[in-house]
This record gives sequence, C-alpha cells and structure tokens, in this order.
Amino acid sequence: MPVRAIWRAGASVGLALLGGCSMAPAYQPPQIAAPQAYKEMAGWTQATPMDTAPRGAWWEAFGDPVLNDLEVRAEAASPTLAAALARYDQARAVARVEGSDLIPTISVGGDAARQRVSGNRFQGNGDARTYNDFSVGAAIDYELDLWGRIRNSVKAARADAQASEADLAAARLSLQAAVADAYARLRGLDAQADLLHRSVAAFERAYQLTDTRHEGGIASGIDVNRARTTLSNAKARISAVANDRAATEHELAALTGAVASDFSIPTRVQTLSAPAIPTGAPSTLLQRRPDVAAAERRMFANNARIGVARAAFFPSVTLGLSGGWQATHGSLLNASNSVWGLGPLAAALTLFDGGKRRAQVRLSRAEYEEQAALYRDTVLGAFRQVEDGIAALRHLSVQLVDQRDAAQAAQRTSDLAFTRYRDGASDYLEVVTAQTDALDAQSALLSAEIERMRASIALVKALGGSPSAA
Repeated sequence: MPVRAIWRAGASVGLALLGGCSMAPAYQPPQIAAPQAYKEMAGWTQATPMDTAPRGAWWEAFGDPVLNDLEVRAEAASPTLAAALARYDQARAVARVEGSDLIPTISVGGDAARQRVSGNRFQGNGDARTYNDFSVGAAIDYELDLWGRIRNSVKAARADAQASEADLAAARLSLQAAVADAYARLRGLDAQADLLHRSVAAFERAYQLTDTRHEGGIASGIDVNRARTTLSNAKARISAVANDRAATEHELAALTGAVASDFSIPTRVQTLSAPAIPTGAPSTLLQRRPDVAAAERRMFANNARIGVARAAFFPSVTLGLSGGWQATHGSLLNASNSVWGLGPLAAALTLFDGGKRRAQVRLSRAEYEEQAALYRDTVLGAFRQVEDGIAALRHLSVQLVDQRDAAQAAQRTSDLAFTRYRDGASDYLEVVTAQTDALDAQSALLSAEIERMRASIALVKALGGSPSAA
C-alpha cells in the first residue's frame, strides 16, 4: 500500500476525531456540605491523637491475637469476599471490552486456491485454464466516534469498574466488622458463663447451708425452696448462654469460610476493652467511605450513558482500510502484486423508530436522577451512622461507670444479706433478693462492656475504616 495513501487515511481519521464531540451533560460532582463538627462529639474528650490510630488492620487495636487470626482467615477464605472480588473482575473485564472500541480493529488473513476456468467463459476463446491464486493482507475497521458514543460508553464502564472496586472495599470492611462483632459477642458470652458458674457455686453453698439449717429445725422449707429456685435459675441461664455461644461460634465459622463442624474457639475469660476511636473531621468522611465512593461513581456512569443515548440521534460512521498482496504465480510479496483499498466509508442514521431513542434518553436521565438520590441517601446514612456510633460510645461510657457502681453495691448487699441470714438476723427472702440483684447487676455490667466494644467496631465501620488514613 503506498505510503502517501496511508498518510491521507490517517489524516482523515485524525481530523474526524478532532471534530468529535460528546453528547453527555457536563458532570458536576455533587456538593453536600459537611458539618464543621459531629454533633455527638460535644463535651466528649475520649478521642486520641490520630497519629497513634490503627492504619490498616484496625482490629489489632483491640489487642487480641485470636481476633487477629480470625480476621486473616476471613480475608483469605470468605466466600462473600470472593464473590465481591469476582464481581470486580467482571466489571474490569467489561471496561476493557468497551475500551477496545476506541482503537481500530485489525485483522490479517491469507488465501490459497487452485482452480480451473472454462474455455467458453466470456472472452475465453475456447481456452480452458488452470491456475493458482494466492493472497495475503490485512484490514482495518474503525468507527469514527464523532458524537462521543464510544467515549461515553468507555467512561461509564470504567466508572462502573471503579464503583465495583469500592463495593469490594465495602464488602471487605463489612466482613472485618462482622468478624470483630461476632468475636466480641463470643467473648461476652464467655464472661457471662464464667459469672454464672461462679454464681452457681455461691448459690450452691447457700443452698447447702439452708438445707442444713432446715434439717436442724432452724430454717423453714420455704427458705430451702427459695435457695433451690435461685440455684436452678442460674443453672438454666448457663445452658442458655452455652446455646448462644455455640450459635455465635458457628457464625464465625461461616464468616471465615470454615465448616462449622470442624471449627471451634477455646473458651477464654478476659477483660474486654474498647480502644478510643478518633473520628477525624466530618469533611473527610465522604473520602473514606467506600459505599459513598461507589454511589458517586455510579452517578458518573449514568451521566455518561445519557451521552450514549443522545448520540443515537446522529449518524454512525465507519471507515475501512485494507491492503496486501495477490498473485497467481511467482513471488507473492513483490511490489507489483500489492493491492489496497480505502473504504467502505459507511454511514447510517435511523430516521424513524417510534420514539425509541427519545424514550432511551428519558430512561437514562431517570436512572441518573435515581442514582443521584441514592448518593445523597448514602451520604446522609453515613453521617447518621457516625453520629449513632459516637453517641453510643459516649452514653455507654457513662453507663459503664454507673453500672459498675451498681454491681459493686449489689455484691456488698448480697454479702451482708447472707451474713445476716447466717447469724439469724433475717430470713432467706432477703438473701434471695440480694443475690438475684447482684447477679443481674453484674450481668448488666458485662453486657454494657460488650456493647461498648461493639459500638467501637460499628464506629470504625461507619467511618469507612481507619480514620487515620484520611
């Protein structure tokens, strides 16, 4: 193919591309004013400098090696996370498929044939011929993107891939938070079981004392039954806690991609403490939340698809270019055997479609408006969840102080009531009431401690992960 012809074809394509335009509306990222400070932060001084905050493996701030191991196992084997990763890979593949339309399609081929033609063909003069026919060459096809249809399709596909990547990050964060939350509940149940076992031991001693006094004629049968009722109620609560622990352990097995039948976590009683969670400024929240990023990218994609729909009102133009060599004998790749062709230059425009294209534009605009509303809803939900988390931590911190005082006072009352009963200064009803109150107060204290740990986990999730990364 002559070099001059190639340059002319390339210049034509370049001029067409330079004259191209986009039918998509100018995209303006949504502006949502962030508050200067979180409402629930007022008067709360628990926050710590952000340079000491966790930076990736945020759960390590809880200082529990078992939790660290569970998080690693979940990252490696969770089917939920694997599905999110597969969806991201699909979105990236779609973006590559759409992006391929930006460059020409190049194909190569060759033919070899041997044929005989009739001597009675037109101007054959009765002379039949047998000959070979060889050809080799390449062809280029390219749609001129004059109206931005292809470019907007590529933009939309790439934005969808970015949204899918953010979905993957959100799925990972949700998985991490779910593992940490389930583990917190598991350790809370271990602490509850330990409290109940210690209470049962104390109630057992009280029951034995009451039964001995009853045999000696000092205590009544009513006192014995009250002591036995308190003891049996505590034992029943042990079974209920054991059932809840088994279900929570099975939940952790599913989260970490393990079979529940082969999964177990040894019982361990430990002091659970929730680390201080720095929240950062509200203005940085929208940059940290992966779900907010996903919603914004989908809004951008839908805006680009409006341009794709509007481009359908204009003609599509396709350019073809081919070249190669053809010969029936001798050397194939000689200059004299070269062939080339420019074209066809094809243009197509739909004149009437019953309103289909207009409906498609309206559909694209409606999808954009829907995604814009979803984006705003996601942002509002993000701020609400952070405010909920801050409020929960603040109020639970106050609750823990009061609940700890209540548990200590109830235990002292129980000890005094038992001493008075042993010395004959009161009946057993006072002991039963005090023991029940002490057990309930201590159980409530454990529950508050676990709820505070869970609130810390929920706040980390609401903040989009480690706030120190902002």
